[in-house]
Amino acid sequence: MRKTLLLPVALVLGLGACADETLNVPISPTTQRVGGGAAAGALTGLAIGSFSGNAGLGALIGAGVGAGGGFALDQSRRAQQRSFNQGVAAGRASQ
Repeated sequence: MRKTLLLPVALVLGLGACADETLNVPISPTTQRVGGGAAAGALTGLAIGSFSGNAGLGALIGAGVGAGGGFALDQSRRAQQRSFNQGVAAGRASQ
């Protein structure tokens, strides 16, 4: 039971090391949101899947759903930022 739980958790936590800190290349907001959603989804799926006896499949499904949710959140935030920028530009043009 512990090995079944430990491996997916170690893999999810290992994703945090994917940032390229040696080159000082920042991670884009899209990557942060998708990765965060996938990690949260994997942990949630892992917990739910462990009740049914299949933690690995639960983590996999949760990661997919979480990544999709993170991407949807990113697109929503980008649309809000575009709308804000258009409003600011329109306000400046009317002065």
